[in-house]
Amino acid sequence: MQTKAPRSSAIDRWSSRAGSPADQAFLLLRTVFTVAPIAFGLDKFANLLTDWPGYLAPFVDRLVPGTAQQAMYAVGVIEIAAGLLVAVRPRYGALVVAAWLAGIIVNLLLLGGYYDVALRDFGLLVAALALSRLATAGRSAASGTDR
Repeated sequence: MQTKAPRSSAIDRWSSRAGSPADQAFLLLRTVFTVAPIAFGLDKFANLLTDWPGYLAPFVDRLVPGTAQQAMYAVGVIEIAAGLLVAVRPRYGALVVAAWLAGIIVNLLLLGGYYDVALRDFGLLVAALALSRLATAGRSAASGTDR
């Protein structure tokens, strides 16, 4: 009696094309840290996800010129630039994102009441650092591009 080999799942097929687990982790993190900062940066201009000026600590608002919304416009531009930097130079872009997240965490701690968001952002900071470390490994076998 002859048995058929089990059919491979879509994940197995993707996994075989995407290279090693490290390459897969790199690809996932690079994608997330490209898309998320760009999406959140664009939303600083639209305020669809939330009222972004409400997340600016009064202490920080007093330090920066202009209104809180104008500060959010600047934040949006920086976030978009950081996402684009991750796309083209993930090793360094991830460090920029990690530093940016550290600043967001400090702002949230100064603001108070958003400790859960600060903790989530700390997790993202650690993931950004992991992306930077993965990018130092050299060329990505999955994409054939320098990290």
